[in-house]
Amino acid sequence: MNAPAISLRGVNVAFHGHPALRGIELDIASGEVVCIIGPSGSGKSTLLRCLNGLQSVDEGTIEIVGHHLPCPDRAQNALRTDVGMVFQHFNLFPHMTVMDNVVFALRKVKRMPAAEARRIAVERLTEVGLAAKFDARPAWLSGGQQQRVAIARALAMNPRVMLFDEATSALDPELVKGVLSLIAGLAGHGMTMVVVTHEMGFARGVSNRVIFMDAGQIVEQGPPERMFRAPETQRLKAFLDQVL
Repeated sequence: MNAPAISLRGVNVAFHGHPALRGIELDIASGEVVCIIGPSGSGKSTLLRCLNGLQSVDEGTIEIVGHHLPCPDRAQNALRTDVGMVFQHFNLFPHMTVMDNVVFALRKVKRMPAAEARRIAVERLTEVGLAAKFDARPAWLSGGQQQRVAIARALAMNPRVMLFDEATSALDPELVKGVLSLIAGLAGHGMTMVVVTHEMGFARGVSNRVIFMDAGQIVEQGPPERMFRAPETQRLKAFLDQVL
């Protein structure tokens, strides 16, 4: 069998003595799309930050596409190249144009020549529907457009895994559908993805597997149809009663 793209064993994280992740055991196959759902404070975002090396673990091991975390500083650029992450609040550089926001990481992390970096940025921004916005500043864009820039920036690095942390939660409702459609398109092209989301319809329609977290633990996981139609735990049933 092929090794999983992502593997977590016995991962524990605590903040000021309060457990955030408790004994996480998880394998994600290459090309699998996993959606993580659960109430606020359940550890979903902490789990994603651990996968990207932004949060250290107190106990346990993490391996993601060949990177063992935590990794030394000199290996951080390789990790950032292989693992892309899109956050809730875009995290664009406000003083840079859309083009420069995408080019920056290619130049700084990959040490890519300016012309090659720009060529890739043009391709990725065009793919997300922003060919007319190369010279715009983030403040001139809608929230949905800013999130598309963030996705293009992550994709420009040609990652092997994409992580999405509530990528639509900061958007107005009319902008959500476009960003979700873009993410769904990535899933259709075989990208390994871990998506923290509160959009239950998206989780049901796009993922290969849904994981339900509560109180820092994986409470239940399985195929989306089974998870939404016949949850096995009372905690998931109660959660779905509130959100569906």
